[in-house]
Amino acid sequence: MRFGEAFLEEIKARVRPSDVVGRHVKLKRQGREFAGLSPFTNEKTPSFFVNDEKGFYHCFSSGKHGDAISFLMEVEGLTFPEAVEKLAGLAGLEMPKSDPQAEARAARNKETISWMERAKEFFERSLYRQAGQEARDYLSNRGLSKTAAEYFGMGFAPNDFSALKSELIQQGATEKQLVEAGLIIESDDKSRDSWDRFRNRIMFPIHDSRGRLVAFGGRAMEKDAKAKYLNSPETPVFSKSRLLYNYHRARKALAAPKNGARGMIVAEGYMDVIALSRAGFEHAVAPMGTALTEEQLDLLWRAGPEPVLCFDGDSAGLRAAYRSIERALPLLKPGYSLRFALLPEGQDPDDLIRADGPPAMRAALDNALPLIDMLWRREREKEPLSTPEQKAGFKSRLYAALDEIEHADVKSLYKTELLARFDKAYGWRPNRRQNRSEEPKADKLAMKRDAAALTKNLRRERALIGAVMLYPELLTRVDETLFELPFTNPGCARLQRSLLSYWRVTKAVEINALNTHISEEGLEALRKDILRDRLLIIAAMGGASSDLDTRKAFWEAEATALLEQAQTSDETHGTRLRMADTIREDNSEALRRLMRAAKLDDDS
Repeated sequence: MRFGEAFLEEIKARVRPSDVVGRHVKLKRQGREFAGLSPFTNEKTPSFFVNDEKGFYHCFSSGKHGDAISFLMEVEGLTFPEAVEKLAGLAGLEMPKSDPQAEARAARNKETISWMERAKEFFERSLYRQAGQEARDYLSNRGLSKTAAEYFGMGFAPNDFSALKSELIQQGATEKQLVEAGLIIESDDKSRDSWDRFRNRIMFPIHDSRGRLVAFGGRAMEKDAKAKYLNSPETPVFSKSRLLYNYHRARKALAAPKNGARGMIVAEGYMDVIALSRAGFEHAVAPMGTALTEEQLDLLWRAGPEPVLCFDGDSAGLRAAYRSIERALPLLKPGYSLRFALLPEGQDPDDLIRADGPPAMRAALDNALPLIDMLWRREREKEPLSTPEQKAGFKSRLYAALDEIEHADVKSLYKTELLARFDKAYGWRPNRRQNRSEEPKADKLAMKRDAAALTKNLRRERALIGAVMLYPELLTRVDETLFELPFTNPGCARLQRSLLSYWRVTKAVEINALNTHISEEGLEALRKDILRDRLLIIAAMGGASSDLDTRKAFWEAEATALLEQAQTSDETHGTRLRMADTIREDNSEALRRLMRAAKLDDDS
C-alpha cells in the first residue's frame, strides 16, 4: 500500500517518538531529550537518545538513527506498511483506502521523476564539455570546486533550443512526458516544434522533502537575460510554494545529534545555501524566488521550532523581512517562532562568508533578532514619533499587528510585552525626585529584601553550577533538575547549556573531558571565575569528605530553594523585574548597588 506524505506527517505529528520507543526502552529525561540503554547493543552506560522536538532517535553505540516508523521496523521486525498501520492505530487515524486513480498518478509521477534524473545527468555532462567552459569559470570564480558542484548536482544547460529534448527522446521519452516534467515548452502554435525550457544556464537540482528530484532552477549566464533565475513550472510533482531548496539535506543535518541549532537557516538563493553549507552551516535552505509561504513555514517548523531568516540589512532586505512577519503572525503557536539575522548592508551570506569567513556568519546568526523585536522595529520606523498623535498612531499599529495573531495565548503574551515596551519608551514617567520623596517606606524595605534574596540566589546558582564542575559524577543523579533550573545569571546559564551539550554526547562523565569541552566552547574564563569560590562550594556540598549521596542531597536542597525563590519572585513583580533586568543586561554597577542595599538591610 502507498501512503501519501501528508498521512505520514500527520502520524508523526500525533505520535511522539518517545511514546513509541518508551514501550521498548526505559527512558529518562535529560534536558530536551530522553536517554536509555540501546535496544540494539548490550551496553551498561546509556548511549541511546530520543528527541521529540526533532522527531528522531539516535544510538551512538550502533550508529542507528531514524524516526518512530523505522524504530518499529528495527525492533519489532515489521514491514513499512505494518509499522505505519500500528502507528496509525496509536494516533487514532484510519488507514487510507486503496485508490486506483492515486496509484496511477503515483506511477506517472515516478516516471516523470525518472526523466528529471536523466535530465540532471545530461546537465552534469554538459558542464564539463566545451560548451560549459564559461559556466565552469563562473563557478570557479565563486569559489566552487568540482567536488562541491558534484555534491549539489550542479550542471549546465547548453545554449541550444533542442539539446536536452533530442537527448531524452533518443533515450525513449515522449514530448508529452517532457512537457509534463516542465523540461520543454510546447508552443500554442501547433506548426512550431517544442523547445528546451532551460538554455545557457547553470542548473541547480531541486528535491522534495523525501529527496526526490522534482524540478530545476537555472541561473542565466547572460548579463541582460530577462530572468536571472528561472525555475521549473508547476507540475504534478513540483509546487514551488510547498518546497524549499536543499530541505532534504538540511533536515538531516539539523537532526544530527551534534547540531544544537533550534531551526533551519533560510537564505534567499541557491548560491547562498551552497556557501552556507560549505562553511559548516549545512542546515540551510532557500525558497524558490518568492516570499515564504504558509506551507514553507510549516516545513521549517516541522524541522525545528525557531528557524533563522537571513536578510541583507539594507532597505530591500528589511522589506523582505517585514513581509515574512506578515506571513508568520497568523501562524504563530506556542514554542514556534522566527528569528531574523540582518547582515551587513549590501552582503548576502555568500558575500559575508567569502569576505570575513564562517565566524562572521556565526556571529550574525547568534545575534539574530526575535520576531517580536522585528515587529516592534517595523511599526516604529513607519513614521517619526515626535508628537503625541504620532505615538498614538504607533500604538494603534501595534494593536493592528496583534489582531493578526490567531493563537490566544501567543497574542496575549505579545500584547503584554509590546505594551510594556511602549509604556517604557513613550508612557508617563514620574519625576524621580518627587517619586523618591513619596515612595512608601514599606516599598523601600521590600526592595531591600528582594535585593537580599537576589544576592542569595546568585550565590546558589554559582554553587549549583560549580558543584557539577567539581564533581561531574553528580550529572548522573541530578541531570533532569539541572537542565530545567531557571538560571538568571548569564554566566551560569551559558555553563548550564555547555553542560547539557556535554551530557548529550558523553558516554561516561570524566572531569578532564568536561573541562576540555567547556574550554572548547570558549567558557574557560567563566569556569575559573565560579571555581574561585571552590572552598565555599565544597562546604555547601557537605565538605571535602562527603560521598556522592550526601553531595546529591545538599545539591538538591539548594536547587529546591532556588526554584521556590523563583516562584516567590512572581509575587514581587515590579521590584524583581528591575533586578532581573539588571542581571540579564549584566549591569555590574547597578547590581553592586542592589547588593549593597541588601547588605545594609542585613546589618540593620
